[in-house]
Amino acid sequence: MTTQEETRIIPLNPSVAAIADEQQQKLADETWRKSIPAQVFLNYFFAINYHIQENDDALGGLQNLPFFRSHTAELNDADVAALTKMLHTSWSTEYALRATAELGDENFLRNALHWTFPQAYHAIWSGLQAFLYTTGVRSNNGQLMRREVGRLVVKNAYPRPVSFYAAGAYGDFSIHRLPLAGYKAGLHIASKEIDAQAQVGQFLRTTRKMQAQWTRAQVQANPNTAIRSQKTGRPLDKWTAAHWQQITWRLGYTTIFDLLGRLRISQTSREIERYVEADIDFRLFHASLLNIVSYLNGVHETYVAKALGLERYRQLVAELPLHLQAGFVQERLRTRVEPVLAPTPPSAPALNAEAPQYRMAA
Repeated sequence: MTTQEETRIIPLNPSVAAIADEQQQKLADETWRKSIPAQVFLNYFFAINYHIQENDDALGGLQNLPFFRSHTAELNDADVAALTKMLHTSWSTEYALRATAELGDENFLRNALHWTFPQAYHAIWSGLQAFLYTTGVRSNNGQLMRREVGRLVVKNAYPRPVSFYAAGAYGDFSIHRLPLAGYKAGLHIASKEIDAQAQVGQFLRTTRKMQAQWTRAQVQANPNTAIRSQKTGRPLDKWTAAHWQQITWRLGYTTIFDLLGRLRISQTSREIERYVEADIDFRLFHASLLNIVSYLNGVHETYVAKALGLERYRQLVAELPLHLQAGFVQERLRTRVEPVLAPTPPSAPALNAEAPQYRMAA
C-alpha cells in the first residue's frame, strides 16, 4: 500500500518543482535586473581603482611633472591655519569612511551607502580645496573649484593614473589619456586594463552627457542666456549640433572629480535605495572607494607639503588630533609624501616588491 501511494504522489512533484524553479528563476532574474545600475556603478569605481593601481609607478608619478616641480606658495601663519583646518576636515571624513569599511559586515556596508557615498566625495573635496588654496584659488565655491581642477588636470598637474578627461560638445565627446577608452564596456568587473579603461571611458561620457543636459536646462531657463528661435523668439526645445557647440565652453573639462561628484546622492532619493537593495559586492565597492580616496588625498597632501615645506608639514602631522594619530595620515606621509619630497628619508623603509597588488591603500 505504501508503495502504491507513493507512486500516485510522484507524478505531481515534477510540475510543482518546475513551478517553484520557474518562480525562483524569475525572482533571480528580477533581482539581477534591479541590480544592474548598482553593478555598473560598482564596475565604474572598481575600474578607476584598477586603472590607478595598474599605472601607479615612478615614471608616471608627481616627481616627474614639471608643474609639481615648480609648485611653490607664499604662506603666512593664517594660511597655515586655514590649510590645517581643510586637511583636518578631509582626514576626519576619511577616518569615518575607513571605520565603516573596516568594521562593518555585509549588511551594515549595504545600508552605509547612505553616508559613505558623500563621505568619499567630501574627503577628497576638502583635500582638493587645500591643494587649490596653495595655487591661489581660495574659495569653497563648487563650480569654481571644479573649473580650476579641470584646468589643472589638462595642464598635467596630476599623475598619469588620474590625468584622464573628456572634452567636446554633446554628441561629439573626446576622451583623452585613456587610449583604450573606445572599446565597449562590459557588465562585469574589470580583469584587464582594457576593461578598466573602457568602463572609465564610458563613465566619462555618461557623466559629461549629464553635465551637458543640465547646463542646457540652466541656459534655457534663464531669459538672458536662452538660445531662441529666429522665427518665434521663444527658447528652442530642439537643439542642433551647432546649438550644443555654443554651450561647450560652459562645461569645462570632465575629470575624475566629476566622476566622484556622482557620489553626491541624497540619502532620501530613490536612486540610493536602488543601490542599497541591489545584489552586489558591497565590500569591494567600499574598498574601491577607499583606495581612490587615499590615492587622491595622497596627491593633494604631497602638493600641500611641498608648498609648506616638508618639515613644517611633518610638524602639522605630528600635532594631529588624538583620533588621527598613528594612523593612515602618518602612513601616507611615510609612503607617499616623503619618498617624493625627500627621496631617501630616514624613516622610509625599503619597498616591498612582493606586496599584494591590490592591497588596501594607506
